[in-house]
Amino acid sequence: MQIKYLAMVAVLITPLTGCLKNDVQRAGVGAVAGAAVVGVAGGSLLTGAVIGAGAGALCDDVGLCK
Repeated sequence: MQIKYLAMVAVLITPLTGCLKNDVQRAGVGAVAGAAVVGVAGGSLLTGAVIGAGAGALCDDVGLCK
């Protein structure tokens, strides 16, 4: 059950990163996605949000969400 929810969150949030115009917006979406994923997995929401925000802010720098 958790895997289905986790996959659904990832599928719904990932396309949003391409629509955002700057690193701050992508970091915000990444933080929400990271917290949601870790919340479903039973981990620390703060840790998930921090990792997600970092990934969101840097995704265009590595060419994932241009």
